[in-house]
Formats: sequence, C-alpha cells, structure tokens
Amino acid sequence: MKNGWIKMKKGYWISLYFKIDNNENYKKYAETIMPIVKSFGGIPLVRGGNYKKYDGDNFMRTVIWEFPSYKKAIECHESKEYQQGWAIAKATTKRHMQIVEGFSIE
Repeated sequence: MKNGWIKMKKGYWISLYFKIDNNENYKKYAETIMPIVKSFGGIPLVRGGNYKKYDGDNFMRTVIWEFPSYKKAIECHESKEYQQGWAIAKATTKRHMQIVEGFSIE
C-alpha cells in the first residue's frame, strides 16, 4: 500500500495456439474481439511474431493481453460480447488459454 492506495495487480490473458484450421475464421475472430478486449482496458503485448522454443510443446502462435486488473481480465473473457466473438473461431481453433494474476514488487 502506497500513499493510502492499494495497487491492483494486473491480469493477463495467455493464449498458446496448438492449431488453427481456418485462417479466415481466426482473422475474423481477431478483428471482432479487438475492440471488445480494448473496451475492458486490454492492451496487446504479444500477437504472434518470431520465437525460439527451448522446452515443452511447440505452439504455432502466442497471444498475451494485459488488463488493468485480474478482475477486468476475467470480466472480459466472461462477457457475452467476447464469447460471441470467440464462437467465430472456436470450432476451428485449438488453444491453451488461461488468465493469470500479475506480480508486483511495489
């Protein structure tokens, strides 16, 4: 606690994609959910890009979104709007997705 304020820990969506069977569905999903996620304060930190695997499974795509709080990250994922967007790609996309609370040393 600093100056009487409790600092909220950020929340992160971490999505590791195993398979994307329909690139058009995935592209439409990404375009649809971008404004939804941003409306909950989401900021894209990682969206694909170059990578080097050292251990574990290989994922074809990694996506990480940062949210102002863990609670906001969950609210966004559970929102009707996001779930409707995810429905676009859900049947043709396999991923491991989790929401993680951030860490603060302040």
